[in-house]
Amino acid sequence: MWFSEIGNRVGSGIKRSLTNNDTNNNNNKVFRQEKLNILAFETAKTMSRLVSLQKSLSDNELLKLRKCIIKSVGVSYLTSKDEEVLLKLACTEKMEDLDLAAIAVARLGKRCSDPSLNDFETMYEDLKLGFVDLGNFFVMKKIERTMDKMEKFISATSDLYSGLETLAEMELSERKVKQWKYNGTVTIQKANFDLFDQKMSWQKQHVRHLRQVSLWGQTFNKAVRLMVRTICIVYARMCVVFSRYISVLPPAAARHVRFHSDPIIQLHKDSCSVDLNKAKVKGENCSSSPKNCSGSPKNSPKLRKSTFWSGELEPVRSRQSFIGLCNGFNEENHSCPFALGKMNVLIKQATPSTIGGSGLGLRYANVVILTEKYLKSSCNADATTRDDIYRMLTITLRKLVKSKLKRHLGSNEPGSVHADSSDGLKNIMSWLGPMARDTIKWQAERNVEKKNFDARPKVLLLQTLFFADREKTEATIAEVLVGLSCVRRHDISRVKV
Repeated sequence: MWFSEIGNRVGSGIKRSLTNNDTNNNNNKVFRQEKLNILAFETAKTMSRLVSLQKSLSDNELLKLRKCIIKSVGVSYLTSKDEEVLLKLACTEKMEDLDLAAIAVARLGKRCSDPSLNDFETMYEDLKLGFVDLGNFFVMKKIERTMDKMEKFISATSDLYSGLETLAEMELSERKVKQWKYNGTVTIQKANFDLFDQKMSWQKQHVRHLRQVSLWGQTFNKAVRLMVRTICIVYARMCVVFSRYISVLPPAAARHVRFHSDPIIQLHKDSCSVDLNKAKVKGENCSSSPKNCSGSPKNSPKLRKSTFWSGELEPVRSRQSFIGLCNGFNEENHSCPFALGKMNVLIKQATPSTIGGSGLGLRYANVVILTEKYLKSSCNADATTRDDIYRMLTITLRKLVKSKLKRHLGSNEPGSVHADSSDGLKNIMSWLGPMARDTIKWQAERNVEKKNFDARPKVLLLQTLFFADREKTEATIAEVLVGLSCVRRHDISRVKV
């Protein structure tokens, strides 16, 4: 009896210890999930890139691309009038942005405790090879919920970044004040010092709260899972939008495309794509949903298992090469082939006959912006400013300006020359000025050193001077400079009279 009681007690004790060990192991599994902490800011940049891509694929943005950007005077005259070529450029740029985001997500996925997230690069390759059913990513409620979560995290992380900068400035001020107080160089009233301490205490509490609600306090699993879902949503949307123009994109099944009374989307025999020519937008909603579909699973086309070509310009890399990119990417030396300025596929398409291929994009954009500034200003540019503008011109452009200026100055009717110059300048600058500003903006938006959390749609490279024909662009800039010279010369002579 006594031995049996001891046995029961020992057995129950062993059971309790085993149960406690299991509980502790489960808790350890939960606690082993790492939080993003300082990587929250890089994660927020990746999230903002994905949200920006999703917004740029909305019906309104696609209508703007088709009706305003592609049909603009500057793009049609300097770049191309071929709508299909321009749409391929737009698709290629968006796909490369998605690739950059996927590389960042794959690297973060290696830190996840969820095994399925560790191998994201394999899933992404399967997605681009056409092995993944895109129909799971067209549910409007899930899309909206995912985007809302990401935008909230981006906003909170941006506030945290600003809050930490403010706190750092306050701590620096506090050290200076304490040093002054210790040395006795400055007399500080106790009331002011107490008020400063109170503000600093409040700022610390605010930062502590932001760390909890922002990406700083989220686990790798949660953040990566959210971004993986968004990457699939964006890619599925791109297949719906651009599969008509980029033939190797795997088309979405017919049952996943929503019909409108005045359709922006038409079904084709081989693929589903946005009919951008007959678009009449009614809101920002995604144009793909499983609701109100007449197609059936049996009649819907099968997903093609073809290799994706980035804008039909370069074949997708093998799975091993993509894994190498994710593991070997270094932000400091930009060794990743997708890094801007290194192995970017879209940028490499610019031939030497274009402004971008000649490396003159920013240079000519600054010339145009300075010219526009002095055109709008009532005062004339001084000799130093004129010399600065002249030094920014290439040898070819200098010769062109001199030859045009001689022809204008040789005219016998200076009044008509002024009238022609003034009207012509206004017409030219109405489309050349926006292209120059977009060139500067495109560069600023993609600055890798800037903590950019802006999730709005970004400027496309085709909107800039990058793909503009060099000969036409230089002739236009020369015309603007000569016209400005004639206008200013006429104004000076009129004042003297």
